[in-house]
Amino acid sequence: MWTKKHSVLPVLIFFLLFGPVAGADEDDEAIHRCLKAWGKHPFGDKPSYKTLAASVKVFGIGQDSNDKETTTVPQLVMIHAGVNVMGGSEIELLNPNGWYCLKSNVNVMGGMTIKAHCKAHLASAVEGVTVLGSNSNNKAVTVMGKTTVELVGCQ
Repeated sequence: MWTKKHSVLPVLIFFLLFGPVAGADEDDEAIHRCLKAWGKHPFGDKPSYKTLAASVKVFGIGQDSNDKETTTVPQLVMIHAGVNVMGGSEIELLNPNGWYCLKSNVNVMGGMTIKAHCKAHLASAVEGVTVLGSNSNNKAVTVMGKTTVELVGCQ
């Protein structure tokens, strides 16, 4: 039986880190939610896209994700997940022609910064949720932490 003595945080962390792996159908669904959020886009009904590996950091240990490739044409990019638990992490999305779709972004008791090129497009496949924290872009799940988007390359 679940009592007040039990914490939700360990359960949340477990499901975030060890939840089921997403399939192609789930990725396609997330891409279509991002395309809908943008409204007008150059990709058509069945777009191709590249994926950016998940960024998982726990207690500051792990790797940050980045996309530093610059393309001459619009490029659709699925970002599988950004997960940060009790530490700091950064995701760099630096392609000025990048259309970045965040499938999920979770920050628990830490700070996450998404650095996006000023001309890039950024959308989330899910609505944001904040519990006892700060989530300036409302595109992440933030529990007792802070998620911010910083624009770079603006001139």
